[in-house]
Amino acid sequence: MKYISTRNTASVASAAVSVATGLAPDGGLYVPSEFPALDYKSLFGLDYAARCDKVLRAFFDFNVDGIAKEAYAAFDGDPAPVVKLDEKFFVLELWHGRTHAFKDMALSVLPHLLVAAKAATGDQSHSLVLVATSGDTGKAALEGFKNISGTECCVFYPTDGVSRVQKLAMQTQDGDNVCVMGIDGNFDDAQTAVKKAFADVELNKKLNKNGVELSSANSINIGRLVPQVAYYFSSYCDLVEAGEIKAGEKVDFVVPTGNFGNILAGYYAKKMGLPVNCLVCASNKNKVLTDFIETGIYDVNRDFYKTTSPSMDILVSSNLERLLFEISGRDALLTANRMNELKTKGRYEVTESEIESIRETFACGYADDDEVADAIADMFDEYGYLIDTHTAAAYAVAARRGYNRPTIVVSTANPYKFAPAVLSALGAGGHGEVDKKTFDKLYDETAMEIPESLANVFDAPVRFDKTIDKSDVIAFISERFGE
Repeated sequence: MKYISTRNTASVASAAVSVATGLAPDGGLYVPSEFPALDYKSLFGLDYAARCDKVLRAFFDFNVDGIAKEAYAAFDGDPAPVVKLDEKFFVLELWHGRTHAFKDMALSVLPHLLVAAKAATGDQSHSLVLVATSGDTGKAALEGFKNISGTECCVFYPTDGVSRVQKLAMQTQDGDNVCVMGIDGNFDDAQTAVKKAFADVELNKKLNKNGVELSSANSINIGRLVPQVAYYFSSYCDLVEAGEIKAGEKVDFVVPTGNFGNILAGYYAKKMGLPVNCLVCASNKNKVLTDFIETGIYDVNRDFYKTTSPSMDILVSSNLERLLFEISGRDALLTANRMNELKTKGRYEVTESEIESIRETFACGYADDDEVADAIADMFDEYGYLIDTHTAAAYAVAARRGYNRPTIVVSTANPYKFAPAVLSALGAGGHGEVDKKTFDKLYDETAMEIPESLANVFDAPVRFDKTIDKSDVIAFISERFGE
């Protein structure tokens, strides 16, 4: 399997190189030269790790033996269980990993993929993995990469744009090869700064002289995106095996998404042959993706809102570039021009035929903070089932649409990660600073078990409490890793 850049199809890389580097030299994102087919029936009777193994093998031609099994060994039981709540209504729980968020599903795999990819190419350089996070990716990457030989992991987060639990989880991270830095700005600023670092010729020369090469753990890296494809296949197989749907019956997935990686993995699964009817893109008040699917215009020239679902507080959705590339007929020049328009003008527009092509697979909707709170309360009142603020955005959208066919809401985080907002939604508290008492109160209200690793962040020593201006990210990387 070869990989090509979304901005230049002549830029071809092996699977190993695409994973090891994370980003194409022209700034584009790597995509497979063609989508592999995968018969979902071949996954029946397998556990989750074995299903993921088959997905990895479909995309990557270097040695991935044992990677999925090792990655998911630390999970609490089934990594991706499907919970039935009603006829035709199911929830796919993706938060049973070490950091209790769906980012664990891929970031437990990626470090091992990166090591295997570099071994396949004979690359003996030290990998500096740069991560921009809106909250959950950072902690999951730090946990995944900590103490992995030959790697360093450096995370940048918006200092006022994550929950207190998310911030403390990163600031108290253990491991000899990790660092965390807050930046003044929002997630888009962090993401832009990291992309600039990849494109900075002088920085990369300096790092290379020191035996260091940049790589990415964000979903711009195909090695991060591919493992996410597995849970779409696995959830479908689980429903067939449970007798909830018939083999070949199409299902809908409702996905809370900000950077478009989670839902794009579902699109990749459909391209590979999974019977998906519709992928519903659920946004919060920062509804740039909803507006795009409704109008065909992507425009970031708008107000930015800090919401109770901060991991979705994103205006520049990087993975949308991969979808644009596909619906344009894989027109790399057109895709590159659109990305340049986004950079220079903050907007671009697709054709009517292109947006109609998107709507053949994607639907959309959004929920503001009040609707998110109502969704949490409604879900708990009706089903006795507790959800976080991001999953609640998806549930609100799903409930408005109704369940005309089997519908799977993708649940992305443990509710304790956003305890104050969840408590407030249940009418049992406000949006104050979260601490152990907040967790205890949520337990008293719901009897949902408190994850020990989340409760421990309040007592762990803070190792990383520095903040820099968004314009100083490259200088920081240069001084920290280029000497």
